[in-house]
Amino acid sequence: MASAAEQLAANMNMGSFAKATELHKRLLFTLLALLIYRIGTYVPVPGINSEAFLAFFQNPDSQRGVLDMVNMFSGGAVERFAVFALNVMPYISASIIVQLMGAVYPPWEKLKKEGGESGRKQLNQYTRYLTVVLALFQSTGIAFGLNAQPNLIDEPGLFFIVSTITVLTGGTMFLMWLGEQVTARGVGNGISLIIFAGIVAVLPGTVARMFGLAQQGQISAFTLLFFAAMAIGVVVFIVFMERAQRRLLIQYPKRQEGNRMAGGERSFLPLKVNTAGVIPPIFASSLLMLPTTVAQMTANADLPSWMGWLPLVTAQMQHGQPVFMLLYGALIVFFCFFYTSITFNPEDTAENLRKYGGFLPGIRPGKRTAEYLDYVLTRLTVIGAAYITAVCLLPELMMANSGMGTAVIGGTSILIVVSVTMDTVAQIQSQLLAHQYEGLIKKAKLRGRGKTPGKGVTAPARR
Repeated sequence: MASAAEQLAANMNMGSFAKATELHKRLLFTLLALLIYRIGTYVPVPGINSEAFLAFFQNPDSQRGVLDMVNMFSGGAVERFAVFALNVMPYISASIIVQLMGAVYPPWEKLKKEGGESGRKQLNQYTRYLTVVLALFQSTGIAFGLNAQPNLIDEPGLFFIVSTITVLTGGTMFLMWLGEQVTARGVGNGISLIIFAGIVAVLPGTVARMFGLAQQGQISAFTLLFFAAMAIGVVVFIVFMERAQRRLLIQYPKRQEGNRMAGGERSFLPLKVNTAGVIPPIFASSLLMLPTTVAQMTANADLPSWMGWLPLVTAQMQHGQPVFMLLYGALIVFFCFFYTSITFNPEDTAENLRKYGGFLPGIRPGKRTAEYLDYVLTRLTVIGAAYITAVCLLPELMMANSGMGTAVIGGTSILIVVSVTMDTVAQIQSQLLAHQYEGLIKKAKLRGRGKTPGKGVTAPARR
């Protein structure tokens, strides 16, 4: 017999969606926030020569490297040098640092474990402060670097440097606030949706550029069809792996309640193969962004003799190069294990099971259960890390060898788009399910009071 939740899910249709007015408000708020974000990616920073900067950015002789990925995440804001050029990358970098410090710095670790809601809010406040510091640092480097370039700035000088630092930092802080508002008042994770919107916005231009290369004869029609089939296959593989889980059987003992036996139910503890989700590639990209950008900005400068190795390192930090691939893959694996250890604590889960009388068949409650959960989770994380690394690196490596763009239509962008879409759809379905459940409760209360639902008329009492 189907459960109540399954029956509610089976009854979800367009009629139930039309009645969910609260969900309509959340969706409209999310769409409005993303529209504001997209408008901001077309507003240039004051004082920049947009045409000259676009030509400089698209110059095939310039080594952009990770800047291509920044441009992808920002929806083309970098090549237009818009007010949202930094996007949410400083916020993501700050989140990485705060979470790492929360694992090794005792006061922050205590806040995370014992602080509850107030501790979480305080750590979020630290993340915001650190976001300001990182955004100021990155925007300062960009402002001084552009100020030294000829023909890119209308009036180079101190005013341009100060205004650029202020505008870029303010744009990042506004996007951080906008993402938090979407998370609280919209649908889905706001920061992930902002990155998602940036990637989706540049995909049509990328597809058009690929067809243009095919028409010019730079790539064959067979190569184009092969990459299209590969993209579809990667999407199917991502959906399969994101839904894959290991279900651990949980048994609850029977107990005597009066003259009857109660309990003895069985349930399952689902452990996802990819517990970390889309966080590892985003964190890895953000962490690689700062050192490689600084190296690229100083590679062509007048360097002392002892820094002659910097141009060689900069050349190796391009997409498709072995050093970049190795660092990117290593960071993805690291963040898979790190983020999984943060989101799932085997000891706490084992303690909760013991508290409510649940146990894994054949496993002693308490410490042995925690060890078994850690054993299973570690092996699942190995599979999940290998899956994410393969999805992010193999398509980009193949496209790099074929001469096509890697940062826009590579595995990382496909993984982010598919994962964020699945998470957002799941939240919409949960909102619909909650709305239907509330409607059933209201009808049951009205019937219990002897009223006809929707009319407010009391039924006559039976004699």
